[in-house]
Amino acid sequence: MAKQQKGLEIIQKWLASKSMKPFAFQEETWHALQQGESGIVNAPTGCGKTFSVFLGTLIQFIDNHPKNWQSQQKNGLQLLWVTPLRALAKDIGRVMEEVISELGMQWQVGVRNGDTPVNERAKQKKQMPEVLIITPESLQLLMAMKGNPLFFKTLRTIAVDEWHELIGSKRGIQTELAIAYLVQLRKGKKEATESSVETAPLQLWGISATIGNLIEAKTVLLHPLLTEGIIIRTEIEKAISVHTIIPDEIEKYPWAGHLGLKLIEKVIPIIEQSKTTLIFINTRGMAERWYQSLLDVAPQLA
Repeated sequence: MAKQQKGLEIIQKWLASKSMKPFAFQEETWHALQQGESGIVNAPTGCGKTFSVFLGTLIQFIDNHPKNWQSQQKNGLQLLWVTPLRALAKDIGRVMEEVISELGMQWQVGVRNGDTPVNERAKQKKQMPEVLIITPESLQLLMAMKGNPLFFKTLRTIAVDEWHELIGSKRGIQTELAIAYLVQLRKGKKEATESSVETAPLQLWGISATIGNLIEAKTVLLHPLLTEGIIIRTEIEKAISVHTIIPDEIEKYPWAGHLGLKLIEKVIPIIEQSKTTLIFINTRGMAERWYQSLLDVAPQLA
């Protein structure tokens, strides 16, 4: 029992040191991971879904290495984090690295997508980081490489982020095929080693915000595991207050899609007065224009 609680105690102590307290759905996910469960975490945006699965993976590792969890390094891939949002991959990785550093662990976090430099990809090929954040397309390419089973031989957990965005799309099918392949790899490894070495079961978790067909989404995601899995939901209700801003002059409208740029001057005060601000843009090109425009008007944001 002491072994099972060590990881949880360490994470709770770390959170307390930062004056943070876990939500009930996060603790439920941690316990489910400790028990070898798979499933879906369903919670509103900004409630800490990432921490529910990521911290649960750390707890699991600490439990399995109670004496040397801080010094243990080059452990191979432990957590495969599949995300459709390439633009947020670095932010997710940065958050994970901060936690790992503050805990004194030797884990490495890697990002692999179309923007990843060639030298970084080669480095990952030689020694996989403990956490790999990857897009569905890059995962397909990784699995097409010669000797790819070696990349995943230590894999314990697969997290599919933004599952509500992927399911039913071409990228969702790519993800489903990749999961099916990884599950078969694990089954083959188990058959080859069951006479001498116990192989840990592969755990699969979907992470989703608003989604209507939650049971169907879970069934599709977990089908390769041939397990029913669980759904962990939160009842957190976020207060929503809508305020509208419009240009001071509306005699002339800019070209379609460019209206927002006229509001840069009004957006800056909102950013400065808020702890966190998300600006949703329709396309990557416009996101880049917004980023540059924000820095032109408020260089201090750099």
